[in-house]
Amino acid sequence: MATFKRFEDDDIVISTDKSFTSTWTNNVNNLTAIYTSSTQADWNAATSSAQFYLDVYNADPQISSSAEVQFSVSYGNVNGSGSLDFTNDTGAIGYSATKDIYSQYRNLVFGGDETQQFTFNTVTPDDIYVINVNRARYKQSLKPGSLNLVLSASDGGGNLFLTDDSVTTSGSAVITPIGRQFNIVSGASGVMQGTDLGQTDSGSYGLYYPDAGLAILNPSALDLDFADGGIAMGTLRNSNTSDQNNERLYLNISGAANFIVDSEEAISSQYFFARVKNRDFNYTSNPSYIDNEGNVRFTSMIDDPTTYITTVGLYNDNNDLIAVAKLSQPLTKDFTKEALIKVKLDY
Repeated sequence: MATFKRFEDDDIVISTDKSFTSTWTNNVNNLTAIYTSSTQADWNAATSSAQFYLDVYNADPQISSSAEVQFSVSYGNVNGSGSLDFTNDTGAIGYSATKDIYSQYRNLVFGGDETQQFTFNTVTPDDIYVINVNRARYKQSLKPGSLNLVLSASDGGGNLFLTDDSVTTSGSAVITPIGRQFNIVSGASGVMQGTDLGQTDSGSYGLYYPDAGLAILNPSALDLDFADGGIAMGTLRNSNTSDQNNERLYLNISGAANFIVDSEEAISSQYFFARVKNRDFNYTSNPSYIDNEGNVRFTSMIDDPTTYITTVGLYNDNNDLIAVAKLSQPLTKDFTKEALIKVKLDY
């Protein structure tokens, strides 16, 4: 009677598939209503969280206990313009929230190189807008080609439809320290639209980092009038002043009320093919088959044994049980029968 049977190399197969879901809470596909918290929006203190970012919810956090943060919006400036200085220095722009935000995302994207600046096509502005999807909202990464962000124009010109260019470029991406980088262009579902390559005279609309859940937007492009491809955002860049630029981005997103992005997860599966030959596992070690004197209770188990396979155990080389697979119903086994049982482990 064989107690253990080692798997051969061709008995084990590894497969990887991708699973896709909506990013937003409760698997909502399109985020059509968003809210901020009035308790966060303190624009008078240089170190208040609102100077750095605004959390954006799927419901009003003042009245709904189920409101959850979906993403945050930030504004960063390499010179520190657009927010209150941390010090009272005069005559020069000091350290501020916007300077910290710019440095934070520069360090992430450029691997700590503080001499780099974000470039959108050939345009290198001094500032950035950031949409940072809450980490609890997506699985392994955001899905390239699923970004559909609509921004309403502040001049009333209409709506700007933005997406990443992953489909247009057949998935070709720049690899950065935080993963893949795609351009953000005008269009939908990963396909750029228009004869201008989905960009403006002030560069592309931004950069998309699906593996980090980030979209870095180009203020120079968004500040253009709607007729020129922008949304007339009106970014302010005053020194030692709370310009509330992150709130401008929030209002442009909420004004259009149309934000779709999916998340993806690579699920690795390992298949174990347990091949039960006719001579294997025909006897049982169940103690109830033996009487007190060590005799087999059922004589049929001597010459014509029949067992029922209900469970497959996977053991390591030390005979430690590491996984158990249950069959949906018992499988009859005797010397005239063979079986192939496929065990699947997902991780």
